[in-house]
Amino acid sequence: MASIDSSRTLNPSAGFGGFFARALGMISTWNERRATRNALSQLSDRELDDIGLTRGDINAIARQV
Repeated sequence: MASIDSSRTLNPSAGFGGFFARALGMISTWNERRATRNALSQLSDRELDDIGLTRGDINAIARQV
């Protein structure tokens, strides 16, 4: 008796769909970092000091998002 195994697991990082999933993830990350940089850049030096940051810290903080 022949049988067919149809229980394949999908690898989200493989194939055409994986490409779009990675691209969407990269765009989402870029947008979150952009929004963080913009929000922190809007703050005054005094407000940044209140939360323990300087203008030079903004890019480093955005990369952590």
